[in-house]
Amino acid sequence: MSFSVIAGLAAIQVASNQIASMVFMYGAIFAIFYFVLIRPQQKQRKSHDALVRSLKKGDEIVTAGGLVGEVLHINTMGKDGAAGMDDRITIKTGESKVIVERGRITRVGSASPAA
Repeated sequence: MSFSVIAGLAAIQVASNQIASMVFMYGAIFAIFYFVLIRPQQKQRKSHDALVRSLKKGDEIVTAGGLVGEVLHINTMGKDGAAGMDDRITIKTGESKVIVERGRITRVGSASPAA
């Protein structure tokens, strides 16, 4: 009878060790994903948001669609009347004026001197 109690306790201990090792393994995998994928993407998004928020009149920009132009006007109010990433920016590209969303800007350069 005492042998079965000892065997039962040993089985419980083995099962708890397996569960603890499984939890540790999943925690390690999550940590790896966080530091390799999630954290760098968050840092990149924050730096892009700061870059786009620092736009000013006269800056040369490149949009996600490949348009290159100079900022003419920045409308800071969104559709609902609050400032947001859907702010509209008017740019001059060639002989045309185009309105783009602030979030679609990929690169910002300083104003180029007139040639």
